[in-house]
Amino acid sequence: MCAVADDVTVAIDSDADIVVARQRGRELAATIGFKGSDLTMIATAISEVARNIVVYAQRGEVRFSKGEKSGKGGIVVVAKDDGPGIADIGKAMTDGFSTGGSLGLGLPGAKRLMDELEIDTAVGKGTTVVLKKWLR
Repeated sequence: MCAVADDVTVAIDSDADIVVARQRGRELAATIGFKGSDLTMIATAISEVARNIVVYAQRGEVRFSKGEKSGKGGIVVVAKDDGPGIADIGKAMTDGFSTGGSLGLGLPGAKRLMDELEIDTAVGKGTTVVLKKWLR
């Protein structure tokens, strides 16, 4: 494995970029100390938020960095776009709800896979989703 920077940003504007983001996030998570199923959960959550960028906003970015909370290391994933925003966060966080014809598991699924999820959004201004996972 090659050296991985502590802060990585991947531009997202196609399905191929989702794969790159997933790989880069997984690589950083491994250097932090995550293993096995935690790496899979992190990569899956990254895929979900990156896919939302492609489907709803067409372009944006996903940034990964090391984090720390209560003396534990972790990974922080920030997915940001300047798309249409989310009109109803409550609905968007409900399993099965989708405005894009998907299964509606993206944000609720990402929340279940990670330890923390925060959403900052405004209609017409875009969305920022922050995901965090901490070492056990």
